[in-house]
Amino acid sequence: MRLKHLYLAFAATAALAGTAACAQDIKFGYNGDLSASPSAQSGQAAVLGMAAAIEDINAAGGLLGRKITLVTRDDVSAPPKSIQNMSDLIDNEGVVAVFGPTNSGNAMAWKHIANRKKIPVMGNVGSGTDITKPMRPNADNYMFRVSMVDREQVAALMAYVKKNGEKSKVVGLMAETTGYGQGGMKDMQEIAKLQGIEIAATEHFGVGDTDMTSQLNKMKAAGVDTLVVWAQGTPNAQLIRSMEKINYFPLTLTSWASDNITFYDAAGKELSEKPIFMRTVSDQRTAEQQQLYDRIGAKLRAPSSFSFALHGYDSVLLVAAAIRQAGSTDGPAVRMALEDLKEPVDGLLKNYDKPFSQTNHEALTAKDLVWIRWKDGKLARYSDALTESLTPADFKQ
Repeated sequence: MRLKHLYLAFAATAALAGTAACAQDIKFGYNGDLSASPSAQSGQAAVLGMAAAIEDINAAGGLLGRKITLVTRDDVSAPPKSIQNMSDLIDNEGVVAVFGPTNSGNAMAWKHIANRKKIPVMGNVGSGTDITKPMRPNADNYMFRVSMVDREQVAALMAYVKKNGEKSKVVGLMAETTGYGQGGMKDMQEIAKLQGIEIAATEHFGVGDTDMTSQLNKMKAAGVDTLVVWAQGTPNAQLIRSMEKINYFPLTLTSWASDNITFYDAAGKELSEKPIFMRTVSDQRTAEQQQLYDRIGAKLRAPSSFSFALHGYDSVLLVAAAIRQAGSTDGPAVRMALEDLKEPVDGLLKNYDKPFSQTNHEALTAKDLVWIRWKDGKLARYSDALTESLTPADFKQ
């Protein structure tokens, strides 16, 4: 694994600590959906990745001469339960950092708690754009993330549409009516404007809808040849199935939720291959990523959720690096260390060289994402002349 330099640092810290190795464990907490919604498989995968990273750190001597333990709380996708879990993890369990949640809306429900109690949060599943924004201008911000970010995805999708101008002449937007969908719609509309893309039609649908032919017929009547969609896996699939009903298949770009096995199961093998989207990893794994997959793959509910295990693994490395640099688990000290990491952290997704700053708490940006399409039942890397030509300068935000 590419943790050699971390191993040495942790081992040296442990040696200096001497008898402190028997001190109380350092507790990390995970608060997210682990059982209730289709996205629970993402939370489960993140926890598996976190547990693997913790196992590796502990095997190398621990952190500040102490072992790390993981405390998990299932919020069953419910904001009130997620808020309760947050208080329990901080006040009763004494965790020094919280990871998660699975659902973006839950993070928005309790981010004020983390900021008020000065406990760093490292998101590794939820992708809502506003999660890592400070509570107010210039306020200390304890929300960080190693995961997809809605606005980063939208920036890349809209850059693709812009460069595809010869074929994407009439563009439409669709989104589910949840907070997730409407947050994505806001990002799509704002970035389309930045790119100078005129939107010909905008439509919405319920997360539980199974027939979107009415909305699609309006898109068809408007001459839409390119459709950008923000929804969860199952409604994305129902949209594609509705396209089949009226034999209307515009170029379709979707949120990363189309990587979820619920999308594939609902759409079926042939229709699942229609949209293209983005994600943090493809089926073409590095040797280090494959090593982790070999360790935990049998425990994943679906191979497609492995990306979240990578998010989980790297999220632990980053928090551990900040604690080591701070020489303390004190929340403000760890936050400041995260915002100015002195040494690169060699993760499984990338090498994190100063990934955060005081104003940027996102470890992954559009340039770190890969284009994906389902192919023969697998999440395969997608490539064409446009994806290959895109540069960071194209990702306007």
